[in-house]
Amino acid sequence: MTQSSSGWAFRRLGIPSIKNITNLFLIFCFIGTGIHGGIKEDVEKIIKSQYGDSIVFAMKKLSLGKQDRTQIEHKVHQRFFKDFLYIWTIKQKNGEKMYGLLDNVKGLSMPITFLVFFDGKGQILNSHVIRYREPYGGEISSSKWNAQFIGRSEKSNFVVGDGIDGISGATISVYSMTTGVMKLSLLFPLIKSQL
Repeated sequence: MTQSSSGWAFRRLGIPSIKNITNLFLIFCFIGTGIHGGIKEDVEKIIKSQYGDSIVFAMKKLSLGKQDRTQIEHKVHQRFFKDFLYIWTIKQKNGEKMYGLLDNVKGLSMPITFLVFFDGKGQILNSHVIRYREPYGGEISSSKWNAQFIGRSEKSNFVVGDGIDGISGATISVYSMTTGVMKLSLLFPLIKSQL
């Protein structure tokens, strides 16, 4: 049995391996309490391209109530990544408001950061994958795949294979993203009064 002496010494002293340290660093970068890595800028670029320059928008960090959060998590069998979301309120010249909710779901091994736009009635206007960090399955970022959610709401069916297409090689990502969008659809009516 051959092992590097330094690897043995680190394990013997209880010091984590470089791989574990790197993984911890990546996790802290991706799930910290702020929006990192240009995510806010990317979201706001999408908002402008989606709704034009004649809009006004503002972002806020909204804490999720434990009761609402737990109720939804039990219903969809997926936990919220954090106990808060970043939400953009978008107001058009005619006074119409839309809302962009930013969340993360766990892919195979890394988080998938996504944005869902809702109208004032809770219908999905669009969804976007902001960051896809897995080596395979990036097809869930396509606008064609995300278009399947348009018009859905809390009362809609979110079943892969029954109105939501699967993607070969991205099974976990498809299920995670679909459940994440459903989770936000269920949450929206509960938080709308706070927006």
